Amino acid sequence: MSKIVRTVANQLMLFVLVFGLYVIMHGHVTPGGGFQGGAVIASGVVMLIVAFGSGQIKKSLRERRLSLVESSGALLFILVAFAGIGTVFFYNFLVGSRIFGGIPPTGSNPGDVWTGGVIPLMNLGVGLKVIAGLSAAVLALALFSSGEEME
Repeated sequence: MSKIVRTVANQLMLFVLVFGLYVIMHGHVTPGGGFQGGAVIASGVVMLIVAFGSGQIKKSLRERRLSLVESSGALLFILVAFAGIGTVFFYNFLVGSRIFGGIPPTGSNPGDVWTGGVIPLMNLGVGLKVIAGLSAAVLALALFSSGEEME
């Protein structure tokens, strides 16, 4: 692709990343969550593959690195789920704490991010898994179609 396309893709990737993280962390308040935000960020990776080619992106996105991100997402989800095992599985142990532990006001929730409890942390784990999984799948398809082999 041309230098203009590569430059625009580089500049746009920051906004895609920020918007994807926004969707992940606000999934309990607005429509979205871990899967949707992860898909947004993975689509940014697709944009980079189209702009730079699969060979160039393959150098920075190694299979081991994607596997590490995917495993850390699953581990985060499982650790948060087991952190409240003393009472009930998936117990909201963050209620009343400073981070994500605010008590929602009575009536309809006005959209306070800090009232999510453990849900934003679980959404983050799901988002990491989806980012790595979709990016690896698209990268494998791009490398397969171009005739290269993955390491």
